Amino acid sequence: MHLYADGLMSYGPTRGELPQSIGCRVQRLLHLDLVPGLRPLLLAEYGVEPEIVPDSAFRAVLAEIAEAAEGDPHVAAAVEAAPTAVLLGQYLAVLGILTADEEEDLHARMVRGAAAAGHRSVIFKPHPTAPARYSRALREAAEAVGVRLTVLDGPLLAETFYARCRPRLVVGCFSTAMLTAAVYYDVPIARVGTGTVLERLKPYENSNRVPLTLVDHLVPDLESGAGPAVPGAAPDTLEPLVSAVGYCMQPKLHPGLRADAAALLDGLRPDDPLARYIDGDRLTELGLPGGAAGRSRPRRSPARGRRT
Repeated sequence: MHLYADGLMSYGPTRGELPQSIGCRVQRLLHLDLVPGLRPLLLAEYGVEPEIVPDSAFRAVLAEIAEAAEGDPHVAAAVEAAPTAVLLGQYLAVLGILTADEEEDLHARMVRGAAAAGHRSVIFKPHPTAPARYSRALREAAEAVGVRLTVLDGPLLAETFYARCRPRLVVGCFSTAMLTAAVYYDVPIARVGTGTVLERLKPYENSNRVPLTLVDHLVPDLESGAGPAVPGAAPDTLEPLVSAVGYCMQPKLHPGLRADAAALLDGLRPDDPLARYIDGDRLTELGLPGGAAGRSRPRRSPARGRRT
């Protein structure tokens, strides 16, 4: 079996243990190089080798999709609006991460952030699987800041629109389409609302955690005044962070990552920016530095058989 993963979830651990009859058959994990230099954790516990899909191959597929959508009236209306920014919706209320009102407010914050960055015509692109819910609040937010808002409706990929209009900004919470904009179209990106979602995301092993961590760690916050940017290669802090988060999400699948996770956590102060990504209750449960149990007694690493 050869598996293809086209999203940021490929960098996180497998959701659960696969039946041995399936796990032993997987030979390759084909994935997009959305975070250059970062190796996926998905299926690593089965010894599966990740293999990057060449950029040219993926762009060729996106070009075919864009060509197929040439006559789509939604795309035509969006192009006519001449937007310079794309705002990406997800389905956080459906997942129970935010309430419907909170998600609408998140979208309104994206509109205000784009306006503050100088954009006067923006596209709102809902997630293809999200239920149709476009509130008056979103349009009122656009009117209040003098922004022309166009909703790109229908089950279209955001990349279809990137190829046609070449926006100068893409804003989202933690959508994979933010990174495809930066990596494949060289469009600056910015995030909104990741801090709130980090606080709300439950349980800790929720498979959205690594995508959320990646975007929060790599992408500028639009509301902080930081300018949108195209992220470069993975910083030195990223791989240890993802390994620690991945271990805490699925410790039974990745026991070999425990010692590295403990080493990272041992060096963190409570006010360290990296500390926000790993819940204290989870550290207590696992007996890692930073948790109550980790402070009261020494831990023994099953990976190396030594105290950490």
